[in-house]
Amino acid sequence: MTAESGGAPDAAAVVGAGAWGTSLACVLGERYDEVALWVYEADLARDMARARENAVYLPGVRLPPAVRPTSSLAEAVRGRGLVLVVVPSHVFRGILGSMAPGLAAGVVLVSATKGLEVASLCTMSQIMGEVLAPTHRAGIAVLSGPSFAREVAERRPTAVVAAAEDPTLARRVQQALSGGPLRVYAGTDPLGVELGGAVKNVIAIAAGIVDGLALGANARAALVTRGLAEMTRLGVALGAEARTFAGLSGMGDLVLTCTGDLSRNRTLGRALAAGARPTDVVADSRTVAEGVNTCRSVRRLAERHEVEMPICEAVHRVLFEGQDAREAAEQLMSRGPRFEAE
Repeated sequence: MTAESGGAPDAAAVVGAGAWGTSLACVLGERYDEVALWVYEADLARDMARARENAVYLPGVRLPPAVRPTSSLAEAVRGRGLVLVVVPSHVFRGILGSMAPGLAAGVVLVSATKGLEVASLCTMSQIMGEVLAPTHRAGIAVLSGPSFAREVAERRPTAVVAAAEDPTLARRVQQALSGGPLRVYAGTDPLGVELGGAVKNVIAIAAGIVDGLALGANARAALVTRGLAEMTRLGVALGAEARTFAGLSGMGDLVLTCTGDLSRNRTLGRALAAGARPTDVVADSRTVAEGVNTCRSVRRLAERHEVEMPICEAVHRVLFEGQDAREAAEQLMSRGPRFEAE
């Protein structure tokens, strides 16, 4: 599959072997004859090839025979018609630059990373537009939605959205990824899809704080609803469509990440509520809680575009300014009265 033609790709690759990347490779491995899975750690790549399992990031899930782990980035992407990039946002630009020379003409490139680049405040598709050659830019798409990696790997029903500015490309990515328990909707607002997937991680940290402080179900419901309002305000200010945030990549992912026990960002929030220091929690985890870096970016974007985001601002104070989590929650509740639609 290329950006200009229909049909299924002759071969696929997934760049990044965390839980989500490994899970997506398992999904593709049931559809394509060969799926290269790029693993940053050479020793882990060897272990995965031998044991047919990612024991570090997705233990207990067997890799399909078609999935081929490799620590060679050039080898992973060479000749592939479909490449999914699933690496943490803070290394996305560097890895994309390293793989760009080996990309096939007409390749379809799908970002499945949820986050924003701290230095530039770019989404991942915006980084792709900057780094990739003009001949590759026509194939840029994004994938997001409520999707815990383990549940996808265990073939539990999941719905996500694939978005591209070109509706034909969005449809082709939808066709390439859909099947079995994974239902993929198509969309044409990649900016909104990416912003929903990023901002929800910050709100999920706040949800973890709410749960950790035992503030109750009423407080959690209020937080999710007002978090959606913040997400939508920022998205519209940046040029996204408001309706996108009522869909899978907005409200859907927000609900999942704010309530599910598999959410890394919610788990981080619960630890903060218990008195843990943010730096200690992050240092003790082998997986990335994208909400930490995203919180910095969201705050800067909100300031730049004069968008009010009190929940994200409160999370920033807890993460980076040393404020006590309970005090931050109390300050949110003591804000002045206003109309809900403001």
